[in-house]
Amino acid sequence: MKPIGPLMVEHRLIERMIALLKEKAAQARKSNIIDVEFLQTAVDFIRTYADRTHHGKEEDILFRDLARKQLTSEHKRIMEELIEEHISARKMVGALVEARQGYMHSNAAALKDVIDLLERLVDFYPAHIEKEDKHFFYPILDYFSKEEQDKMLLEFWEFDRKLIHEKYQKMVEGLEKQKA
Repeated sequence: MKPIGPLMVEHRLIERMIALLKEKAAQARKSNIIDVEFLQTAVDFIRTYADRTHHGKEEDILFRDLARKQLTSEHKRIMEELIEEHISARKMVGALVEARQGYMHSNAAALKDVIDLLERLVDFYPAHIEKEDKHFFYPILDYFSKEEQDKMLLEFWEFDRKLIHEKYQKMVEGLEKQKA
C-alpha cells in the first residue's frame, strides 16, 4: 500500500460526515432548530479524526518529509495552501463550538452562526479533499523511493496507534485543571 492510501480512505469517511453536516444544516435552516448533541459529536469527529488524525499525519509526517525534498514551485505552493486550509478549518470548528455554546444559552443569532459555519465546512472539505486527492497526493509520491514510502506508511500506523492515548491523556489533564 502507498502512504497516500490511508489518507484517501480517511477522506472517504470525512466525506460521509460532511454529507451529514450538510443534511443537518439544511434541516436547521428549515426548522430553526439544531441538534446540539449532533453538533458535539460532529465537532469531536472533525477535531479528532479529520484534524488530529488525518491532518496530523499529513502535517507531522507527509509534509515534514516533503519539506526535505526539492519540490517544484507548484507542489510547494499546494502544500503551503493545504497547511493554511488546515488552519482555516481549525478556526471554523472553534467558531462552531462558540456558536453552539451561544445557541445553548438562548442566543438567537447563534443559530444563524451555527448554520453558516456548518455550510462553510460543507463547502470547504470537498474542495480541500479534491485538491489533495486529484492534484497533490499522486504527484508527490514521485519524490519518495519505495523504501521511504514504506517507512512513511509504518509511521502513519504508529501515529494512529498512539493517538487514542494522546486524546484521553489530554482529556484527563483538562479535567484535572478544571478541578484545581
